[in-house]
Amino acid sequence: MTGVPSGLRGPHRAAAGHRSGPHSDQVVRAVLGPTNTGKTHLAIERLLSHSSGVIGFPLRLLARENYDRMVARKGAHAVALITGEEKIIPPKARWFSCTVEAMPLDRRVEFVAVDEIQLCADPDRGHIFTDRLLHARGTAETMFLGADTIRNLIRRLVPGIEIEHRPRLSQLTHAGACKLTRLPPRSAIVAFSAGEVYAIAELLRRRRGGCAIVMGQLSPRTRNAQVALYQEKEVDYLVATDAIGMGLNMDVNHVAFASLSKFDGSRIRPLTAGEIAQVAGRAGRGLRDGTFGTTGTCPPLHEELAEAVEQHRFDPLTRLSWRNSALDFSSPASLLGSLNQASPRPELIAGHEASDVLALSALSASPDIRPLVHARAATRLLWESCQIPDFRKLGDDSHIRLCGRIFTHLIGDGRIPATWMENQITHFFQTDGTIDTLMQRLAGIRVCSYIAARPGWIANAEHWQARTREAEDRLSDVLHEQLTARFVDRRATTLIRRLDEGGHDNLLSAVTAQGNVVVEGHEVGRIAGLDLIAGEHTDAEDGRLLMRAARRAVRSEIPRRVALLVQDDDQQFTFSTDGTHIMWQGMNLARLLPGADVLSPRPLVLDNPLLDNAQRERIRNRLQTWLGQVVREHLAPLFAVQAAVAATPELRGIVHRLLEGAGIAPLHRGERLPPEMLGRLRRLGVRVGHYTLFMPAILKERPLQLRGWLVAISLNMPCPTLPAMSRITLPPDALPPAFMDRMGWLAAGPVRIRLDIAEKFIRELARLTRRAPVPLPPQLASRLGVRREMLPAVLKGLNMRVHHPRPMPADRYGPPAPIMIRFHAEGDSARHEKPRPAQDRQPSRRATTRHIRSDSPFAALAPLLDRS
Repeated sequence: MTGVPSGLRGPHRAAAGHRSGPHSDQVVRAVLGPTNTGKTHLAIERLLSHSSGVIGFPLRLLARENYDRMVARKGAHAVALITGEEKIIPPKARWFSCTVEAMPLDRRVEFVAVDEIQLCADPDRGHIFTDRLLHARGTAETMFLGADTIRNLIRRLVPGIEIEHRPRLSQLTHAGACKLTRLPPRSAIVAFSAGEVYAIAELLRRRRGGCAIVMGQLSPRTRNAQVALYQEKEVDYLVATDAIGMGLNMDVNHVAFASLSKFDGSRIRPLTAGEIAQVAGRAGRGLRDGTFGTTGTCPPLHEELAEAVEQHRFDPLTRLSWRNSALDFSSPASLLGSLNQASPRPELIAGHEASDVLALSALSASPDIRPLVHARAATRLLWESCQIPDFRKLGDDSHIRLCGRIFTHLIGDGRIPATWMENQITHFFQTDGTIDTLMQRLAGIRVCSYIAARPGWIANAEHWQARTREAEDRLSDVLHEQLTARFVDRRATTLIRRLDEGGHDNLLSAVTAQGNVVVEGHEVGRIAGLDLIAGEHTDAEDGRLLMRAARRAVRSEIPRRVALLVQDDDQQFTFSTDGTHIMWQGMNLARLLPGADVLSPRPLVLDNPLLDNAQRERIRNRLQTWLGQVVREHLAPLFAVQAAVAATPELRGIVHRLLEGAGIAPLHRGERLPPEMLGRLRRLGVRVGHYTLFMPAILKERPLQLRGWLVAISLNMPCPTLPAMSRITLPPDALPPAFMDRMGWLAAGPVRIRLDIAEKFIRELARLTRRAPVPLPPQLASRLGVRREMLPAVLKGLNMRVHHPRPMPADRYGPPAPIMIRFHAEGDSARHEKPRPAQDRQPSRRATTRHIRSDSPFAALAPLLDRS
C-alpha cells in the first residue's frame, strides 16, 4: 500500500519521541554508517531472533531478496512478503519483509526495522520514511538503518534513541578516470538514463564481450536473472542506474560513473557527495577493498569530493520531508486540507507534490467524480484509489483517469469487473516488441498486480494475483532473454577473459607472406596497408572471438610495414578519389587537413590501435615530404615563377598573391600595374586581366584536379566533381560559391564563366568597343555556350553596357537596329585614361536629374530640380 496508512495507533505506532508498548524497557535505536557495514545483516538477525517482526526496504526487489533469505532460514510458512504488487501472507506468518510503503502498521509485532532511513530527506518518498521514523515501533525493539548524515535529526526527533555507528568493513579508494574499454573486470558502470545504459552496454558487448543490466524499471525476476549473469561470471561487467546503490550486494571491485548528474523528476542536477558514496560503496563487499572513479565522457571527480567519499565525510541533513498522516476523511476538500497541513516542526518540510495528491486534487474537482463522494467512506475509497502507484510514468493524465475509473467501479459496483481486469492483462501480456516496449508492459502489469493485491477490490483475488504473476514472470523472462541477446556475447567473453589472463600465449597466430592473418589455423583476416581487416566467417561470433588474438600477431608485423612505407617509392602513394585522403597499398592512410596556406595541407594519420606515437610521426613526416613533392611537380610553373622573382622585390608581392590563390589572384578595385611590370609578368607566364591575375598553365587539365583538391581542403569541405575542361559556362549553383571563386569561375549574371575564357572575351570586346559602342557580335552566344536571350544579362554581369534599340516608328521601314554594346570596366579611367580636371567631372544639376532612378527615394524631388 502506498501513502501513509491511517490505522489506529497502538503499540506499533507511537507518538513522536515516545517509547510505546507494555514494556518500559522497549529499545529504539539507529544503526548508522556507510555502505558495507553489515547493517542489513544485523537487522535480519535481530528480526529473526524475535518471535515476530516487520522490516521495511526502500525497493521491492530488496524486499523480495531478503524474503527469500528469511524463507531459507525459517520456512515459507512463517515468512510473509508484502509489496504494492505482491502479497504472500501465510496464515501463520510471523516475520514480514515489506516495502516501506506496504509495512502492515496495524499488526502488533515485537520487532520493527526500516532500512535506508536517510531517505526521509527524499522530496518524493521521504514523507513515508519520516512517518515510519516518528511512529512505527515494535513492542520490544525498533531499529532504523541508514547513513550518518541523519544522525543529528534522529537524535532531535526521537529523544532517547540509542545510536550506534558501524564502520565500513573494507576500504573504498578513488582510482581516478579510466577509458570505458580499459575498465578492469568485475566493474559496475553507472549511468542515469536508459539511453546511456544501452549505449554503454552496446560498446561493452562489442569490445569486452557483454555485460549485465540493472535498472529500476526491471522487475525483480529480470533483475535477479541479470545479476546472476554477472555473479556467475558469464560476463565481467555490469551497467546499471543508481538502483544498485540500495542494498544490492554483488561481487563488484570497481564502480565507474559515466555521469555525475541525474534528472530528479523536475530538473537535471549534480549528484551530492552522499549519493555518489551510496553508489560507489557497492565496490568492495565484505572484507574486500573496492575502488571508484569516472569513465567515458564524465569529467573526473574533484579531489575534495573524492576525499569526502573515501572518508565518508558528508554534510548532515537539516530537513526531512513530511506529510500529515492524521487525515480528515469527512470530505475531499477536508482530506486535501489535512494532507497540506503545515509541519509542526521546522526540521520537517513539505516535499514534492506526490502523484496521489495530484490525482486526488484532479478527481475531487471532476464533475463525474464529485457527486459520487458523499460520505466519509467514499472519501476514504477515493483516497485509496488515488494511491495506485504511477509505475508507467507516461507524463500525461492517463494515470489520473485510471484512478478515476477504479474509483467509479468500486463506488458503483463494489468490485472491479473481471472483464475490465482481463482486458487490461491481455493488453499488456504480449511478448513481442523491443526492450523498452516490454518494460512499459511490465509497468502496466505491475499496476494490475497492485489492484489485484488490494483487499476487497476484486472478486476471486487469488486468481487475478496468479494471472498477473504469470504475466509478470513471462514478460520478465522475455525481457531477460532480449537483454542477454542484445548485450551479451558469451563466446567473446570467454575468449577475452582468457586473453586478459594471459591465455593468448597459447593461441597460435601468424601473418602469412600474402598478408593473411591466421589464428589457431583459422584465417580470421588480412593486413591491407596498416589495417587489420576481419575476414568473412561461416560463424561470425567465432570470427569476432579470434580477432583479438589476430591483433597480437599483427603487432609484430606492423613495425616491418612501417619501415617499408617510409622507404617506399613515391609512386606507391596516391590520393583517394575525393582527394581527402592519402592512400598506400589501396588503403586510406591519412586524412588531409587545412594547413598554413592552400598549397600546404597537413596529413593526419588515421586512428589505428596498432600504431604507437613514434610510428605515427614517422609516417606523417614521410607523407608530408611526398605531398610537398607532388604539389611542386603538378604546379611547377607556379613555383618556377616564385624562384624567378626571388631577387625582384617589386614582383614578389604579386607572385605571393598568386601562391596564396594557387595560381589565381583577384585584382583590387582600381588596381593598376605599370606597363613594364605587365611585360615582365607576361614573360613569366602570368596574365593580368581586367579582374584577375592568373597563370594559364595552372588552369590546364593536369594540375586542375590537384588544385581542386587543395582548394577544397583549404575550405574544409569535400571536393565536388570538377566540370570537364570543355565546359565554358556553368549554372551559378553548380558548385559551392566559395569553391567556384577560388577555382576561377567568374560570376556573370545568370552563369559562371571560366576565368581564362572570360578574360579573353573581355579583352576582345574592350578592344573592339574602345572608341564607341558596336553591334552585338552574332556568334558571341554560341562562343560563350549560352542561349541568345541570356546574352544581355551575361554581358551586363561582365560590366558590358548593353544598349537596346528604340522601337521603329510605324511610318518607317527597314531592318531593325542592332543591340549595341560597350565595355566599361570598374576603374577603367584609372587604367586607361588620363585624369580629367575636377570641373570636367562635375555633371550639371539638370543632367543629374536625368540620372535619378525611378525607384530612388529622391525620385519625387526630380521635378523641383527641373524647375530650377
